[in-house]
Amino acid sequence: MKFLYYLSFFLLLFSCSDVKRPEKPKDLISEEKMVSIYTETYLTNAARSVDSRFIRENGIKLDSFIYSKFGIDSLQFVKSNTYYASDMDTYESIFLKVEKNLAALKIEKDSIVEVIDKEEGITKEKKDSVVNAEEGLLIESQTSEEEDN
Repeated sequence: MKFLYYLSFFLLLFSCSDVKRPEKPKDLISEEKMVSIYTETYLTNAARSVDSRFIRENGIKLDSFIYSKFGIDSLQFVKSNTYYASDMDTYESIFLKVEKNLAALKIEKDSIVEVIDKEEGITKEKKDSVVNAEEGLLIESQTSEEEDN
């Protein structure tokens, strides 16, 4: 029985040791372009999770959108992705850059939202001050009318 375990272990060990990296595709997408593609993919997936019904009802094909935006096709993307995924250091480097891009986009979005909120707050404050002033005038006019009577 032990012999069977040892035999299985060695067969498994030697069968896994001959894994070859895929050939570099002729139309390999550059690492920087892959970072941009993955960043856009994350954003489109976020959009899909927010309002998938709208996307479906309007026939929007997010994958096709990404392919056309970056001038690639699905086969080229799959080949490039497979090539980069075979080298974990490179693949990790790509996704660290994607993460950094997404963090920068979040900071940018948050600052824009903050500016809009401030502008809306100022507008709301102005409206409130106008309403308060009108109410004050209304109260004053009512008091003066009561005094006249």
